[in-house]
Amino acid sequence: MPAPRTLPWPLVTLFTVGYLSPYLLPTTVGRLSSGLPLTATQAGAIGSALLLSSATAGFLLASRVDRIGARTLARAGLALAFLGYGGAALTGVVPAVVAGAVAGGFGSGTITAVAASGIAAQKDPHRVTTAGLLGVSALAGALYLTIPHLGPGHGLPLAAIALTALAVWPLTGRLSGPAAPARTSSSVAYGRLPHLRAGLLLAATMTCWSLAQNSLWGVSGRIGLAQARLTEVTVGAVFAVALGAGLLGVLGAGVLGSRLGRALPIGAGTALIAGCIALSASARDLSSFATGEISWNILYPVVLSYVLGLAASLDPRGRWAVLVGSASSLGTAAGPLTGSVLASGMGFPVMGELLAAGLLLIAVPMTAVALRTARRPLPVVELPVEAPVPAQEAYDTASPNSYASTSAR
Repeated sequence: MPAPRTLPWPLVTLFTVGYLSPYLLPTTVGRLSSGLPLTATQAGAIGSALLLSSATAGFLLASRVDRIGARTLARAGLALAFLGYGGAALTGVVPAVVAGAVAGGFGSGTITAVAASGIAAQKDPHRVTTAGLLGVSALAGALYLTIPHLGPGHGLPLAAIALTALAVWPLTGRLSGPAAPARTSSSVAYGRLPHLRAGLLLAATMTCWSLAQNSLWGVSGRIGLAQARLTEVTVGAVFAVALGAGLLGVLGAGVLGSRLGRALPIGAGTALIAGCIALSASARDLSSFATGEISWNILYPVVLSYVLGLAASLDPRGRWAVLVGSASSLGTAAGPLTGSVLASGMGFPVMGELLAAGLLLIAVPMTAVALRTARRPLPVVELPVEAPVPAQEAYDTASPNSYASTSAR
């Protein structure tokens, strides 16, 4: 048994590799459009298909991780990610690239489902989630600094995900096999989802929350270049600083832990993010653009870690954690297209105001779920996990050659 304060590193690494593909999606989509005979819209559609495949895996596997076994599913997901992304990286045939990206996305979703289920069984899921977010942010940041120096081509970001999946494979030996239903100590283990209304409400609002974040992120590069009239180099520098600020946000979430509960970070944090989105969308100079983008990237991982921790607390088996994460992927996939449509029809400032108003609206039910859950005891289930082992994920569909297509969420 690990020490009480020892992180379950297999889970942390699975979380990292599962979330790596959406974190690298900006540069993946940008390179697809520049390295293959694809338009920006077509490349963006492949990115959306990848995320939708990942979300589909989460929805399908949410209640099956224990029955199939964490080790079996994790290895299947890692193998699918390695073969899918690796195959897409090695070929220039567009249909094969699409098939590989979709297969790899399903693998990423499978890996994330295993990680989320295991994290939900931990005594402090927020702490483990924060470690996972820190890991994927640091790895994605390192790759964003490295990939541009390795040459052109669509395959490098895809190959990076495939190799990361391969590197994590040895840690799956510490995961459990299929669970035996008779050994569980509560009928909750294989019964109906607990806290059904709260879970459904959280999943629905998380889809909208993710959509709002990525609607702006998908056009942030265009805002900096066209509205704030900054150079591409300056916009790139702002996004680089914002990525570093995101790491600080993850560290801050880890330091705060459960001291403030979940309701205050989720409710107040979402309201502050709404303000950052409105500021960024209306920016007409470097000061306002940088302030909005950097502040936003500090707050985003903080709120995300508490939302994922809240989802994990709703069900010790991790089903709600998987479902809420998959719902987030749906919003992520639709975000850039939504942002482009709103910006084209109404302009950036009005788009930002609408997104901010939407975030303020959904902050209310999200906070209510956190408050209500905090007042109710959760079912206790003994799960047969021997050694317990996720921005962001957007891309600029209209301007793949801008820095927004090479910066992490």
